[in-house]
Amino acid sequence: MLRQVAEGVLVHESEFVQSNAVVVRGRSGVLLIDPGVTGSEIDCLVNDLRELGESVVAGFSTHPDWDHLLWHTRLGEAPRYSTARCAASIGEELSDPGAKARIADHLLETEIAGQVPLELLGLVTGLPAETTYIPWQGPQVRIIEHQAHAPGHAGLLIEERGVLVAGDMLSDVLVPMLDLDAANPIEDYLTALRLLEGVASDVDVVVPGHGSVGGADQVRERIDQDRAYVLALRNGQDPADPRVGPSAKPGWEWVSDVHEGQLQRLARRDERDGAPR
Repeated sequence: MLRQVAEGVLVHESEFVQSNAVVVRGRSGVLLIDPGVTGSEIDCLVNDLRELGESVVAGFSTHPDWDHLLWHTRLGEAPRYSTARCAASIGEELSDPGAKARIADHLLETEIAGQVPLELLGLVTGLPAETTYIPWQGPQVRIIEHQAHAPGHAGLLIEERGVLVAGDMLSDVLVPMLDLDAANPIEDYLTALRLLEGVASDVDVVVPGHGSVGGADQVRERIDQDRAYVLALRNGQDPADPRVGPSAKPGWEWVSDVHEGQLQRLARRDERDGAPR
C-alpha cells in the first residue's frame, strides 16, 4: 500500500528486503522510481494509483541492480530513464542471452521464486551525461550521480518536497555495499557520501532503496554511519555498526555475511595487486 512521506511523494514498501518504490505526483501523472519487486506488489501499486486517479508518465531506475530495473505492462509504456552509465551497464549485462535466466536461477533460492516479472527488465533510456534533472512535468527531481555501489548510481533530490531518494545507500538495515569490481571502491563510496552530504541541509525525508524511511534528524546520522563503516573497511577493521552482528534487525542477520564477504574481497585485492582502498 502507498503511504505519503511528503506532499505529493508516496512510498510502497515491499516485503522483500524492504524494497522501496517511490511515486512522485506531477501535473499529468506520476514519476515512478524503482518499481516494486513481485508481480503482486506491482499489481497493488497499479491499483493504488488507479484509486488516486493517476497513471505513470515516467519511470526512473536509480542503478543497474535487477531489483531496481523491473517493470510490468500494467504500468503502461511511459519512458523509463536512468543515468547513461547505468543504462550502459545493464545493456552490457543483458546483451548476454542467458542473463535473465541467471537472475531467475538466483531467485530460486529466495521466497519470491517465480514471482518476479523479468520480461521488461532493464529497458531504460540513459539520459545524456550532462542531464541535471529528470525530464518530466512535475516537481524538479535533481540527479546526483556517483559511482558508489554500482556504475551510474543516482541519488534523486525532489527539491520542492525535501525528499532524497538514496537508491542503495543510507539504509538503516543494510551496510554500504561497495562495487568491488571498481578500481577504487572505497574512495568511490566516500565521494558519493560527500555529494549526499552536500544536499543534506535541504532534506526532510530520506528514502533508501531498502529499509525504513527516515526523517530530517536521520539524514546526517545515516551519512555519518555509512562513512564510519566504509572507513573501517579501508582500515581493515570491524566496524561497531548496529547493522552487523547480534544487534542486526531480526531477519537481517545475513547482512553480517555481506560484511564478511566485503572484508575478504578487499583483503584479496590488497594481496593480489596492492590496490588502494
